[in-house]
Amino acid sequence: MFDIGFSELMIIAVVALIVIGPERLPKVARTLGHLFGRMQRYVSDVKADISREMELDELKKLQATMQDAARSFEQSVSREVNTAESELQKIAQEANPTLPPPESGPAAPVDDAAAPGSAAAGPAVNPQRELELGSAPHAADRRAGA
Repeated sequence: MFDIGFSELMIIAVVALIVIGPERLPKVARTLGHLFGRMQRYVSDVKADISREMELDELKKLQATMQDAARSFEQSVSREVNTAESELQKIAQEANPTLPPPESGPAAPVDDAAAPGSAAAGPAVNPQRELELGSAPHAADRRAGA
């Protein structure tokens, strides 16, 4: 880190021994060791924070990219659905020219009341089923009365 050799460390140790004295040198060395450890932890925390911020920025960019892709996909699907719907309406109009022209915009609601066999138009009556229902109570009456 500081590119200090062994001989330079020995000179620093001798100067520290002379200046500080042999009684206080262990306590000062211990304090310097604690401060150096704190400094290393602080530097590693700052590095970790920076790397987290960089990852967060990358994730935000990825999220924005994915949202743009999803939005464009949704728009293309909507266009395709609208195109297919308009083509189907044209085909339906050609097949049944008596239908009114379709409304532009979203799909027009289908009127079920006019559809044959729908509940609003009345139930579709099957004559054979009506005969079965009509004859069933009479047969039960005959059995009960017999």
